[in-house]
Amino acid sequence: MKNLKSIALALVVVLSTLSLTAQTKKVDASKSSINWLAKKVTGKHNGTVNLKDGKLVFKGKKLIGGAFNVDMTSLTCTDLTGEYQGKLNGHLKSEDFFGTEKFPTSTLVFKKVVLKAPNLYTVNGDLTIKGITKPITFDLATTKNTAATTFMVDRTKYDIKYNSASIFSSIGDKAISDEFELAVALKY
Repeated sequence: MKNLKSIALALVVVLSTLSLTAQTKKVDASKSSINWLAKKVTGKHNGTVNLKDGKLVFKGKKLIGGAFNVDMTSLTCTDLTGEYQGKLNGHLKSEDFFGTEKFPTSTLVFKKVVLKAPNLYTVNGDLTIKGITKPITFDLATTKNTAATTFMVDRTKYDIKYNSASIFSSIGDKAISDEFELAVALKY
């Protein structure tokens, strides 16, 4: 009887250890999307940028981490076509904005993940754009094989100052909002 209790206790310890092992889920970049929206005094533009790769880390069903690489050279405007789209895409990739020749990749690394509600987490992470890393906080909703979030990024924190009214007070109707929106949908 004593041996049976010892074996049962050992089995419980082994099973609980197995259930606490972290599991990394690779994000399918081809089925995931990142959409951006940028506003200016006289209108707005929207577009996409491609995820290179990414992963989410779970312990059981609980999200505990993540890391992502974004291909900044894929940055494109989707509300324009032809010559105007080409001009805006070129300008966004230039040193005035994201400097994609020098900085072809942006990254996001989760630093702290807190359960906010069932399948909803508050994520504190480090976002790196143009080689500059700044903390960022956002909520991330998860399902069995998807995750989604929408959050704002202050471009001026990443040395993207072109036509910023907060930096150039006399810019007038040429001002572009300091913040742009990212809507991210991940499949894994």
